[in-house]
Amino acid sequence: MNLSFQRYSVLIVVLIVLATGAVYFGAGDQRFAKRRIADPAQIDRGRVVYEQRCAVCHGQGLEGQPNWRVRLPNGRLPAPPHDDTGHSWHHPGEVLFAIVKKGLVPPYAPAGYESDMPAFGTVLSDEDIRAVLAYIESRWSGEVVKIREEMLAPLRGARR
Repeated sequence: MNLSFQRYSVLIVVLIVLATGAVYFGAGDQRFAKRRIADPAQIDRGRVVYEQRCAVCHGQGLEGQPNWRVRLPNGRLPAPPHDDTGHSWHHPGEVLFAIVKKGLVPPYAPAGYESDMPAFGTVLSDEDIRAVLAYIESRWSGEVVKIREEMLAPLRGARR
């Protein structure tokens, strides 16, 4: 095999790999790439933990409880949805993690705020909490992910 043919073959292989990667990762759209390269094992683990610990209140399909914005007779709010119709995607990941781990306590809720949301920090490992959040995020539509990225971008800039 001559040297120029080898170089040509290597170049073709590199171009095919790059083109395949661009198609797979949404032609360079990093928001899409982040969603596509999420660890499937972590998402699957998150689904299992969600079904065991969260679905009883937040719904099997992440739909939340009916009338989740209307206070119950005891003054508490029903469990909100975690799908596109809820507000979970409005919050940074660190806040969602802290709420799951510590419950709705300051600074994530006013002092004395009463909620049926338990703190899972003594029940779930940090890895399980991250897995649940990865599962929830994996269920958001591309449109919500895009809006969330744009909405949270200023916060990322402030942390640098």
